Amino acid sequence: MSGEKVLLHMCCGPCAVHPVRSLQKQGFEPVGLYYNPNIHPLREYVRRREGAEQVADRLGIKLICKDEEYDPGLYLREVVYREPSRCFFCYRLRLDRTLSIARRGGFDWFTTTLLSSTQQKHEQIAELAGALAGGGSPGFYYQDFRPGRQEGLEACRQWGVYRQQYCGCIYSEWERYHKELHRS
Repeated sequence: MSGEKVLLHMCCGPCAVHPVRSLQKQGFEPVGLYYNPNIHPLREYVRRREGAEQVADRLGIKLICKDEEYDPGLYLREVVYREPSRCFFCYRLRLDRTLSIARRGGFDWFTTTLLSSTQQKHEQIAELAGALAGGGSPGFYYQDFRPGRQEGLEACRQWGVYRQQYCGCIYSEWERYHKELHRS
């Protein structure tokens, strides 16, 4: 694995710290990819991108930002009327694009910082990404990054990197904050 290139889909800065460090320790050459059309609203997207940039800079990796492809409508078209399964379609949208960029960029592997979250469906992510890769190149690199999550959160707190309070989509924002409507 020494010197092999891995494209790391990054959803935010705090989720990226441990995966980047872990991949570097294993001898990989990680490159970050910030592609997240699911994030709502635009201001949240920008804050998370800035956090990803800060972390990439601190850890010395290149970060590809696909701002020109930021289109929440694309995400909404994927999940509308499929809200109970929305995470699957969101994963597919982002992992498929990550794989496409990894192929064009000649990467050996692709993976995602979603695997550092205790809120994400790891088995579903691994199965989906493996199916997308289809045994070809680049391959999907699975690692459970959750055990190092706290390390990343602490580092970002010290560095002043923004930490979000919800998954990113309009649905998760509503789930987190809707109780405030009923306060009297």
